[in-house]
Amino acid sequence: MLHLALRMAAHRVTALLAVACAVLGGAALITTTGVLAESGLRSQLPPGRLGGADVVVAADQEFHPSGDLPVALPERATVPGRLVERLAALPGVTDAVGDIGFPAALVDGRGPAVPAGGDPRTAGHGWSSTKLLADARVTGRAPSGAHEVAVGAGAGPAVGETVEVVANGRPAASYRVTALVDAPDADGVYFADATAAGLAGRDAGGAGPRAGTVDLVGLRVDEGAGDGAARGAGERVADAVRAEVAGTGLKVVTGADRGDAVAPGAGSARSLLILLAGSLGGIVLLITGFVVAGALGVTIAGQRRDLALMRAVGATPRQIRRLAAAQSTVVAAVALVPGVAAGYLLAGRFRELLADRGVLPAELPLTVGPLPALATLLLVVAAVQLSARCAAWRTSRMPATEAVAESRSEPRTPSRTRTGAGLLLMLGACALSAVPLLSRTALGASVTSIAGILAAIGLAMAGPALVRSAGEAAVRRLRPGVAAPTWLALANVRAYALRLSGVVGPLAMGVVFVLTYTLTQTTVLAATSDDTRTGTLAQHELTAPALGGLPDGTLTAVREVPGVRAAAAAQSTTVVWEYEELGEPAAESAPATILGPDARDVVDLGVTDGGLDRLTGATVAVSAEAARTRGAGLGERIRLVLGDGARVDARVVAVYDRGLGFGPVVLSRELAAGHTTTGLDQRALVRTDGTSAAEAGLNALAADRTGLAVAGTAPDAAGTDAPPEVWINLALVVVLLGYLLLSIANKLVAATAQRRTEIAALRLVGTTPRQILAMMRREAAVVAAAALAAGLALSAVPLALLGQGFLGHPWPAGPAWLLPAVAATVVATAYLTVELPTRHALRTPPADGLRAA
Repeated sequence: MLHLALRMAAHRVTALLAVACAVLGGAALITTTGVLAESGLRSQLPPGRLGGADVVVAADQEFHPSGDLPVALPERATVPGRLVERLAALPGVTDAVGDIGFPAALVDGRGPAVPAGGDPRTAGHGWSSTKLLADARVTGRAPSGAHEVAVGAGAGPAVGETVEVVANGRPAASYRVTALVDAPDADGVYFADATAAGLAGRDAGGAGPRAGTVDLVGLRVDEGAGDGAARGAGERVADAVRAEVAGTGLKVVTGADRGDAVAPGAGSARSLLILLAGSLGGIVLLITGFVVAGALGVTIAGQRRDLALMRAVGATPRQIRRLAAAQSTVVAAVALVPGVAAGYLLAGRFRELLADRGVLPAELPLTVGPLPALATLLLVVAAVQLSARCAAWRTSRMPATEAVAESRSEPRTPSRTRTGAGLLLMLGACALSAVPLLSRTALGASVTSIAGILAAIGLAMAGPALVRSAGEAAVRRLRPGVAAPTWLALANVRAYALRLSGVVGPLAMGVVFVLTYTLTQTTVLAATSDDTRTGTLAQHELTAPALGGLPDGTLTAVREVPGVRAAAAAQSTTVVWEYEELGEPAAESAPATILGPDARDVVDLGVTDGGLDRLTGATVAVSAEAARTRGAGLGERIRLVLGDGARVDARVVAVYDRGLGFGPVVLSRELAAGHTTTGLDQRALVRTDGTSAAEAGLNALAADRTGLAVAGTAPDAAGTDAPPEVWINLALVVVLLGYLLLSIANKLVAATAQRRTEIAALRLVGTTPRQILAMMRREAAVVAAAALAAGLALSAVPLALLGQGFLGHPWPAGPAWLLPAVAATVVATAYLTVELPTRHALRTPPADGLRAA
């Protein structure tokens, strides 16, 4: 069977090339998705500034919902400071360090702040944290006084110099540099331990919400006789530490897991990879399966005569199906190897895109293992086997005489079951398109592209019947004097509806995919921008990114600027909302804004019930969508897990409409106090009287205060301030569209090349090459027109309902050039992939063409 399959494959290289391209592109995309998913589950950050710690004790930075993947918590959770002494007393521990991080930055004279290295929100540390560095080389002595610091060797200042330092929102103060620290990831500002604890509000006698705590505890162990002994000692100490902290919820990590303790946000980055792979995987599998099945359908259709003759000489139906599957699998095996290799390369490029857009930490590597390749192999081979057997099913089940008779034509009546299933799928897609009317969220909008693709698959199933009906209607309306090429083209449409629908379907899917996927992104972005623009009363915002947050007193100073009518501080965080869905516990991570009662003068959330003036204490405001779906109306109490893992019960004091622009939940400042990494405000929203004098006053204030920056709150019309997710999704559209177009082009070339016998027969009965070219061009025009009409029709309902639900009118938002560009691409693809193979076929003498068939 394998030998026969190889002979058949060698005889049909052109047709099988479409299958090879479909498999190669599909394998690359599936492998890329698998690498992203595996990296989200297994990738580890380097230990960074904890490279010298053998054991690290830190709070669990994940929320673990029942029966679901962990949810990353981005805000730093703390560890009791008294634990440091207890762990230092354990056998084998040589050093126990309670590490803290807080905002710190060096000041370049009276100029801008210079970040001390890494994340400015956690650049300040106590001197004892240098013990956790790997191979640290210190020049100078440890800081001991209240106005002494050490800095990284690459920071610039020399030992003995005086520098200005802004620490944890306090005014800039002078410090003397007593040491330079040279080690990997040693950048930062190191204070005396007591000074650092006081600046960070962590001293045991303090009254702050995080007093008496540290970020983590790093332990160094006795190295013993060598590396093996050190590892053994580290594991023994780790076991002893686990026993010591059992029941506290703290995590004890060693080895590669130490990197997660450096930056809690890394966990959220890995969670994003998992979510991205999940959402991308569904689209990729749908498109890959559709394209592979379509390519195999064209290929097997071109071999019906061979398969029918084999039936006539005694081959059983099962042997026919096995033969079709075997030759397809051989071609798939050849294409899988480069496809999988390309998938790993594509995953690397995609990681670089995510890192450049700030979605992933640059230090987070991809996990490159064999599992994505194995999963791709299994999925693609299964799809090829199933598609090939389905494509050969009809020929294999027919009596031998009927199979031979039908090998040069198509079934007279399209399958009613297939047609009915396709129509039902299109109706189901229309029903699914109504979700954006019910859920004005990003998740609700994502259903639009899924509905479009499902409708395109339904079109492919019902296509033969629809094309045949349209062809018969067109032929009946032909005038008697119509040109011969036109009559032949329409007659082919009617007689070969299955063949024509096989190329119209993929092109229509390309149209649907580009329109729905792209316009969904632009519509959601437009609705979000509209919510934000309409709801933001402030014209300006002040930030201090190089300082890790706004310095103390900034808000007071802003309010004193002439022309300023209102100013309020704002922060952003992440919460996990616990609720019940259909009687079962559920949890969802969501972005949250932190505001106070004074925010009502600078933002208008579109409050429909309650008021922001009540946003004090343990209270929240929620979006109308969340209130409706989660039973969180005014006065109800909701359960939240804050960004550092703290569980709180909060009362709903306001319900607002603009949830798309401001998120599903707004926290009061008192509720979030002590539960963010820095505790500093991230920005100040400022509403002025609109005069140039007020704007000049704000600019003068920013120039006079180190690290402050003033910006307008109006969205950027050029779209450069679009969230990184938008650019990522558009990049995915380009990649998937390229795969679709390549596969469609190869399929069209293969379908045209298989008509060499038909072209040769037409030439033998007197048709000129010019007439044949005219006929094929008219068929290409029919293909392009049908694909565009079907694609637009299938996209119209989902996009109209999306626009109605998100923008209030039945059309989406998006670039005006998109539809003409799509139309031009479809026309060019249909024309070139028909014209070139036809010209090639016309170079072959008619007798040779018939003999080769």
